[in-house]
Amino acid sequence: MASDLIRTTYRRVWWALMLRGLIALAVGVLILWRPLDSISSFALVIAFWALLAGFEEILRAIELRKVFSSWWALLLGGLISVGFGVAALYYYPGLSLAFAVVWATWWLFLTGGFAVAIALMQRRLGMGWGWTLAFGIVAFGAGVLAIMNPPATLSAIMGLICGFALLSGVVLIVTAFRLNSLKEQLVQAVNPATAH
Repeated sequence: MASDLIRTTYRRVWWALMLRGLIALAVGVLILWRPLDSISSFALVIAFWALLAGFEEILRAIELRKVFSSWWALLLGGLISVGFGVAALYYYPGLSLAFAVVWATWWLFLTGGFAVAIALMQRRLGMGWGWTLAFGIVAFGAGVLAIMNPPATLSAIMGLICGFALLSGVVLIVTAFRLNSLKEQLVQAVNPATAH
């Protein structure tokens, strides 16, 4: 019956949302409670991510070698990723954390550079360009500060992760509870006579 299918699907989705929300909240609280341990864990995540992504890319390159003429580029990228992952584990946590700081810095530099270029194009087109230019300058300045103060950059990265985890956890849990009213509306629409 359609209403039974809706209820079964609801239970699965509700529990999935609730568990993901609780895990996200737990990660956010853990980062706030144990910030130094969280940074060490972050370094391990970077190293293992590089290893897994590298192995996956190597396997994909081998699978595509007969149909993709540049398969060797995928293989090379995978080998570099695996090499970085091994080095990150060997030089734990320094290399992973240095990578995170450099990655964040270059992201800020590129964002700032693109924003300045877009502001100049907006100016040539006669559009408002001041806020875009200001954003680009701020992003570029943040990149300079990020590379000059790695501990503050790591703190900012962990703060962003913590904030995202807490916010997404709350949103997922609220969504799980709001799903209940949607379930009842769907059951009533499908089978109004038997809806409770």
